[in-house]
Amino acid sequence: MGIIVQKFGGTSVGTIERILNVAERIREEKERGNEVVVVVSAMGKTTDQLVNMAKQISQQPNKREMDMLLSTGEQVTISLLAMALNQMNLPAVSFTGWQAGILTEAVHGNARISNINTEAIQKQLSEGSIVIVAGFQGITEDGEITTLGRGGSDTTAVALAAALKAEKCDIYTDVSGVFTTDPRYVKSARKLLSVSYDEMLELANLGAGVLHPRAVEFAKNYNVRLEVRSSMEKVDGTAIEGEVKMEQNLVVRGVAFEDEITKVTVLGLRNNLTSLSTIFTTLAQHHINVDIIIQSTTEDGTTNLSFSIHTNDWMETLNVLENNKDYLGYEQLDAENKLAKVSIVGSGMISNPGVAAKMFEVLAEQGIPVKMVSTSEIKVSAVVEDKNMLKAVQALHEAFELGQHHSCKKVSRQ
Repeated sequence: MGIIVQKFGGTSVGTIERILNVAERIREEKERGNEVVVVVSAMGKTTDQLVNMAKQISQQPNKREMDMLLSTGEQVTISLLAMALNQMNLPAVSFTGWQAGILTEAVHGNARISNINTEAIQKQLSEGSIVIVAGFQGITEDGEITTLGRGGSDTTAVALAAALKAEKCDIYTDVSGVFTTDPRYVKSARKLLSVSYDEMLELANLGAGVLHPRAVEFAKNYNVRLEVRSSMEKVDGTAIEGEVKMEQNLVVRGVAFEDEITKVTVLGLRNNLTSLSTIFTTLAQHHINVDIIIQSTTEDGTTNLSFSIHTNDWMETLNVLENNKDYLGYEQLDAENKLAKVSIVGSGMISNPGVAAKMFEVLAEQGIPVKMVSTSEIKVSAVVEDKNMLKAVQALHEAFELGQHHSCKKVSRQ
């Protein structure tokens, strides 16, 4: 038997009772004869509580110190879980990210994993121990503690699975798999048996909170078998893999949505070849992610540029642009908050040109104005006012018949 990596999120380890339930799950996997590596998040709302404490001291806390603070959340979980397993006479050892050999780039708050030295983990596995690793954290070459950003524990789990050449990586969460949309908001949402890496990457990037985009990217690049499963119920989850069972006639596979979107407009930009690259290079240097971009040229020969960002980055984006106004060469800034992004995703869209038209038709019928649009081969996204978000999701889910069961056939996705 091989190595199995299991990841349990904050809700799954939110109380002592749930930690004991997780220990039971791990015991079952160990009894199947597998070597087990477990990645856990901080308990419940711990990270939010730590952020709130920091915000009471400073509205923009130092990023290094934030990493120092936030990395403590997972340490509580790993030690308690190791104690629970030891109590069940199962040898287990807990490792922080750095003890587990997870090296990252030197970016505080949103670091990428650069390498994993698996020596310490391999040694413990060879001695028969279960290894519990703190998710969401690592260390730089200079010995600085870093965190991996939102959903970073998923990334830790998949990166470890890749580095250890694990048989598979099971992501345990408070839902039983990947659904056609969020079942908390759309009662007719259905669980999908399998999803391709590409579809899952789009869904994750577009707000489906089940998996972190970077984790899916890792899984795709290293061909890690992933399964999203329920930590509460013992049922089959959703497999994320290269080859998927495509449901016939189902061009769209899911509807993703995300609020907290802000549209920033830069007015009167000098119309020269480098003006766009200069703006986006400046934002990238401050690690600000830009999503949808729209450009238009005015009659007086200047350019207006609009782009969407996460609302959390709004103040920093405006500060960066204002501090570099002379260098960037624009006249005025404008920002619109309280927006959301609604997206349809499906690999069947490549060969079905009418999908985008149908989406906009549905939104128009619902009286929902569209602010911005973005497309790729397998997705169409629209930015709308956040008050219209759930209305749009419901209407699109229904229009593309995602609540109905369809027969399956296997499709290879390279």
